[in-house]
Amino acid sequence: MVNIKEEKVQRLMEKQNVLLTIEYDGTRFAGWQRQPAKRTVQGELERVLSTLCCMEIHINGTSRTDAGVHALGQRASFCAEFGIPVERIPLAANNMLADSKLAGTGDIRILKAESVPVGFHARFDARGKKYIYRIRCAETPDVFLRNYRYQITEQLDLGEMREAAKLIEGTHDFKCFQAAGGNERLTTVRTIHRLDIHRQEENVIIEVTGDGFLYNMVRAITGTVLYAAEGKFLPEDIPAILESGDRTLA
Repeated sequence: MVNIKEEKVQRLMEKQNVLLTIEYDGTRFAGWQRQPAKRTVQGELERVLSTLCCMEIHINGTSRTDAGVHALGQRASFCAEFGIPVERIPLAANNMLADSKLAGTGDIRILKAESVPVGFHARFDARGKKYIYRIRCAETPDVFLRNYRYQITEQLDLGEMREAAKLIEGTHDFKCFQAAGGNERLTTVRTIHRLDIHRQEENVIIEVTGDGFLYNMVRAITGTVLYAAEGKFLPEDIPAILESGDRTLA
């Protein structure tokens, strides 16, 4: 006869697919993707989850953010056999991720863990991704925001920025917005569903939502709409820049 406790452990040890929702401050990380001898978000999460689940864990993220990039709701999934309830993963993992010098808070935090079907994959099943740039427009810089804002002294023309943004929205070959050094892609065609620009007190907020992004693509888009605001080229120049595929023109 198998007792109730043994039956419960047996059920927990069945293979489970888990979807994580994660937030992190990217300041001290060399980006998302694991790298030898460098501190990365993926590397830290896999280290802690492997200890917690008593087996080697590899996670799949929806995006591979660059060094210094922060996340409000990054998603990642992993499939494994382990003996703890899925809903207990955030509490246990966050305690292990915490930095005791910062009152028990680390620079990564798992917000939520949930069971998903075994075939689910955080990257391939993602419906869309959003990047946010915050630009602080003020006469003097704020030292405490240096890791979280692009800071300029000029005021930006939101009308010009929005005109440029509308011409970037849609499905295009975005080769002109791809920086050198990224992984080779089968295609550089992507769809930007929305490129919203609005003001919030002294900050200009740029939100880019799409089906996927090339290496440094959003950074280049942000720089391009800033150039339009500064009069370095006109919004109507955007279609020709896209058509050219030339990174030096964006």
